Amino acid sequence: MSNEQALRRDVALANRIIERFGLSNAFGHVSARIPGSDRFFISTRRSPGLADEDHLLVIDTSGKVVSGDGMPNSEFWIHARIYAARPDVGAVVHAHPPACISLTQIGEPHRVVHNQGSAFVDVPEYGRIGLIRSRELGDEVAQSLGSGNAVMMRGHGISTAFRDVRAATVAACFLEESAQLNLGMLAAAGGDGKRIRAFTRDEAALANEQTGPAARAAERAWEYYAMVAQQKPLGG
Repeated sequence: MSNEQALRRDVALANRIIERFGLSNAFGHVSARIPGSDRFFISTRRSPGLADEDHLLVIDTSGKVVSGDGMPNSEFWIHARIYAARPDVGAVVHAHPPACISLTQIGEPHRVVHNQGSAFVDVPEYGRIGLIRSRELGDEVAQSLGSGNAVMMRGHGISTAFRDVRAATVAACFLEESAQLNLGMLAAAGGDGKRIRAFTRDEAALANEQTGPAARAAERAWEYYAMVAQQKPLGG
């Protein structure tokens, strides 16, 4: 299998993972930069759960569809402008995970409360409501992301940005898992966030080095998510 074929396979599989694990349903998309270029592979305008490695689009950072058949997702600008602003980013996930959205809508920050959430210290928020359907709005999202690895989008979802598509996908799953724990802890604490024993920065850094989305241990997470996604039915 060529490097391009392997990347196409991972992009399609990553899209199916975010659907099978409930981070998205009919909407959402995962992309990966074609190494050494300003172009990226992204799924066509359909549910991520239906992504097919043989039917991906190639789009560049200026928004031009370079190759592929089918309509692009209207929010491809999230991907295009993050890649334009961040040469270090090799993959972007945009999804609509319910717990992450819930945190933004109750005005609570994401707190690091377990090992798998340790990569997400001081996650920024993009506060504008609405879809990201222009270059200018894509630039706003990229600016909100800054040099970080994730941005919460109020009432909308999340975008993660990592060195490769596996890490970005694992990160999205980890962030939603962490947000679910945040909501549960807030409920158990009667809404008092001060009662939550969030990790310190040093504790989060240690945990992220050991079990974060870019750590070696995350390979096990990708293996698990990939295997489950291949066995679960669409919408399952």
